Amino acid sequence: MQQYLDLCHRIVNEGTWINNKRTGKKCLTVINADFEYSVGANKFPLITTRKSYWKAAIAELLGYLRGYDSAADFRKLGTKSWDLNANKNPEWLANPHRKGEDDMGRVYGVQGRSWAKPNGGSIDQLKKIIRNLSLGVDDRGEILTFYNPGEFELGCLRPCMHTHTFSLIGNTLNLTSYQRSCDVPLGLNFNQIQVFVLLALVAQLTGHVPGTAYHKIVNAHIYEDQLDLMRNEQLKREPFESPRLTLNSEIKTIEDLESWVTLDDFSVEGYQCHPAITYPFAV
Repeated sequence: MQQYLDLCHRIVNEGTWINNKRTGKKCLTVINADFEYSVGANKFPLITTRKSYWKAAIAELLGYLRGYDSAADFRKLGTKSWDLNANKNPEWLANPHRKGEDDMGRVYGVQGRSWAKPNGGSIDQLKKIIRNLSLGVDDRGEILTFYNPGEFELGCLRPCMHTHTFSLIGNTLNLTSYQRSCDVPLGLNFNQIQVFVLLALVAQLTGHVPGTAYHKIVNAHIYEDQLDLMRNEQLKREPFESPRLTLNSEIKTIEDLESWVTLDDFSVEGYQCHPAITYPFAV
């Protein structure tokens, strides 16, 4: 929690105003931020200075791991996080590759589960990672990446959190996640939750002890219409202690994730927070 607040203070006090062409808004911006989450110690990084919608963040991660490309499928899991980018993004609405309502195109999980090969086949990156780690193999390339410049025009949004690298040291599994762009008031806690849960899940699926998740952000920003709420409300609140996350121990395979796992298989204990803050979302 303190890492999050430190970054917010840094942006407010040291950030530079940058015009964002895609959204038409200004962003108060800093470059380079590093977070660490102790997954093994189960210090779940939920924001406590406002309400965190952690279930929606986990639902989104499940959609990525299943390779979903429709906002409707994400809604069924329990999150509306892709509704606007799929259906309100002007550039995507005018894109000839868009298949219709709720279509997201080839973004995020589609790349992770079905990366297109030149010969017409595809690569399931996640299955390779799970297979290797389950055998105790770390080839220093246990990488899940959603960043495919050759197919940017086939999706509604370039991935922000784009690459996850798993590293096995003895029986301890660690994760390093890379993020090119971060909407700190709205998106960052989603991203923190997803990095933490991704390591916890993959460690459980592969029979390893979860260690540390390293979260690296390049461009961290607060939009101009978010700044007052951040400076005058959220940053004036005192944080509470971090809660704990529990996963259903029956989640054992990728097939489990793809079939029966729901939000009911994740529970949080000891979460105390301040009231919600409604930050504007930039499409």
